[in-house]
Amino acid sequence: MNLQENRDAVYQEIISDPDNFREFIAQARQNEEAKKIMMQEHMQMMESGKMKGMMENNPEMKEKMKSHMQKMMEENPEMKEKMQQMMIEKMLQKKEGRKMLMQQIQKNEEMKKEMMQKIMENPEMRRKMQDQMKQKPEDHKNE
Repeated sequence: MNLQENRDAVYQEIISDPDNFREFIAQARQNEEAKKIMMQEHMQMMESGKMKGMMENNPEMKEKMKSHMQKMMEENPEMKEKMQQMMIEKMLQKKEGRKMLMQQIQKNEEMKKEMMQKIMENPEMRRKMQDQMKQKPEDHKNE
């Protein structure tokens, strides 16, 4: 395994055979460090938009990924937190997303409490919210 050429040959052998690849992934899932690396790679792939393109072309894969992501988030609170943060950031980028997020917060008491807690803990967020509240309603129409 010291020579790059040999490693490349082993890697190619594993990934070219679906059964070998599944076995390799199963082995990787047994190792905590490997699971973290796979999770990081997965998150980077999702953030880059490559995953979206692959899923749009394959509805079956999209459903599998959706159920797999849900299962992983249930089992891994760290991943769930990261995914929620990504979704919120993405929603905040567009006016419609901000509006929808605010509606969701208004409907959900737990979300309201959580948001208030975050505002109190984060001086920058608190300042932004105070600035937003000071603006006249017509100032918000052009957002």
